[in-house]
Amino acid sequence: MKTDILIVGAGPAGIFTALELIKKGSRKKITIVEKGKPIEKRHCPKSETKKCINCRPYCHITHGFSGAGAFSDGKLSLSYEVGGDLPILLGDDFTQELIDYTDKVYLSFGADEHVEGRGKEEEIKNIRKRAIKAGLKLVDCPIRHLGTEKAQELYYSIQQYLLEHGVEILFETQCTDLIISDRVCKGATIEAKNGQVYELLAEHNIIATGRGGAGWLEQQCSIHDIHHRPGTVDIGVRVEVRTEIMEHVNEVLYESKLIGYPKPFKNKVRTFCQNPGGFVSQENYDNGLSVVNGHSYKGFKSDNTNLAILCSHNFTEPFNQPIAFARRIGELTNMLGDGRIMVQRYGDILDGKRTWQDELNKSNVRPTLPDAVAGDITFAMPYRTMTNIINFIEAVDLVVPGFASEETLLYSPELKFYSNKVKMTPDLKTSVSGLYCLGDSSGWTRGLMMASSMGVLMGRKLAKQ
Repeated sequence: MKTDILIVGAGPAGIFTALELIKKGSRKKITIVEKGKPIEKRHCPKSETKKCINCRPYCHITHGFSGAGAFSDGKLSLSYEVGGDLPILLGDDFTQELIDYTDKVYLSFGADEHVEGRGKEEEIKNIRKRAIKAGLKLVDCPIRHLGTEKAQELYYSIQQYLLEHGVEILFETQCTDLIISDRVCKGATIEAKNGQVYELLAEHNIIATGRGGAGWLEQQCSIHDIHHRPGTVDIGVRVEVRTEIMEHVNEVLYESKLIGYPKPFKNKVRTFCQNPGGFVSQENYDNGLSVVNGHSYKGFKSDNTNLAILCSHNFTEPFNQPIAFARRIGELTNMLGDGRIMVQRYGDILDGKRTWQDELNKSNVRPTLPDAVAGDITFAMPYRTMTNIINFIEAVDLVVPGFASEETLLYSPELKFYSNKVKMTPDLKTSVSGLYCLGDSSGWTRGLMMASSMGVLMGRKLAKQ
């Protein structure tokens, strides 16, 4: 089979590549290969079963049209300072122009016009003062909040738009290998749901497999000598507190993006994906790994606020397997939790003891992930990482009093798989002709907006060819 443009992965980067090609009037045949289902057929059964049943052959939260973004909080970060390293490749001003344009595309498909974090400059200044005193940096980033349920509606509209404009989307189909000869990518080997394996040839081949496909892309880079380097791997926890603790920050900023370099190791530690009135959730990857995440609905709120605290690790020679390193930590935590997410009270961590279920039942902070296993996450968390997280939490407590309460909940493992960074030019060209790598799996983006913006640029480049 043949096509003009092959896109592997129907996440934000791949979607917006196709969207921009259409908007630019391209007549090239576009084929998207997506391992999961159409967005309207994606359904997590946990709402009925009350516990994760480890769906096979893949998790519906992480796979399917729009990727993990469809079931996330649906936050669009509107600043070039948030969402990855694309400004290093393209420059700050041009990256911001791409974000502004991409934001308008989201609005055209029904995104909420309200932007969080604007119009409260004095309150933001006061929060920033407290952050500076605590040795932290506050990144002032406007947020457009889609909401979990609204994000699914929006991406359904995009899905239908692509189909109506002739884009071929092969659902429940996966790419097993790239076809590369003499430093030229000529297509990919594809496996359909019925087990049929065939070659799909294309002049332009775009890999946009998201965090879930980062490990697979890393393998392809090694097999086919696609130039890349080990990047940063983020290991951390999902923190949950009563919303009363975060109430002021939630109202002023919606998401408080704080960055610190706590002693003694001075690794970068940051907050990520804050969900006021949100819910802690579980995601499952293809190798059976369960990780924690969080989301928030527009019209349905809990009593809690959750956010991630992520510690960035950069490795030096001879080690070159940061994704495998993070997976091992996650697998060990899963082993301790009998395959489920673990949760521990912050005070118990400081006291050197595990958390028991009856203690959670008596706490002010009740877990919004009801099947999380009370235990001791420090058995699996590296000493360096855990020390960084504890010292960072103590610093955040100076900005948000009560954050370091004994009853604050820490869920584990929270892992972000985008550490393999593919080497590319500002024109998004890799070391293999005809091959492009976009989004979180490429190592250059970390989130919906930056990945979508990278797809916009890819669409513009291909429309000119």
